[in-house]
Amino acid sequence: VLASLQLFILQSLLLALSAILLGIALGSYHLFAVGAITVATKTFMIPWLLRYTVSAEVYRTREIERVLNIPSSLLLAAVLIVLAYVIANPLLSAVEVPFARINLPLGIAAMFLGAFTIAVRREAVPQLLGLLAVENGVFFAGIAIVPNLPVIAELAAAVDVPVITLVIGLLTRRIHKRLGTTSVGRLAALREH
Repeated sequence: VLASLQLFILQSLLLALSAILLGIALGSYHLFAVGAITVATKTFMIPWLLRYTVSAEVYRTREIERVLNIPSSLLLAAVLIVLAYVIANPLLSAVEVPFARINLPLGIAAMFLGAFTIAVRREAVPQLLGLLAVENGVFFAGIAIVPNLPVIAELAAAVDVPVITLVIGLLTRRIHKRLGTTSVGRLAALREH
């Protein structure tokens, strides 16, 4: 789980770097602000919230339960990436931003891979990180299509995403305290007494 969190931090840093590089290339101060907000929220605030709200025992777990084995997961992930490029191809003709040819397919692929992570992981924290990866993919595709997106749009996400993280982190702590596991698959078996 800790390695998944570290990968999310790396993805968020690269996302912020891409926003800053696009800001330099396009001369957009909006993208500089968006990059700074991304670093503040996704590389510092969200990991801090997860470490604060989710018990340390969850991070000591070495294996994460999955629905599919690793070879099948890799094969499906490759198919999703190819599908993202196929879906992005007709959209690229409508977009005239120079970096959209690179960012739009990659953003859609990140969205698909985040959704795939949500579907194949059984623990709450990796599913949350999959949700955050979907949001990163939406952001990456968004800055490709609309590089002068107002900073207020990123500020709205900068408030929503940490709140979602806090709520899911607190629920995960409560579930772990009550059941001794964060496996979401087992929650379907819960019944009221």
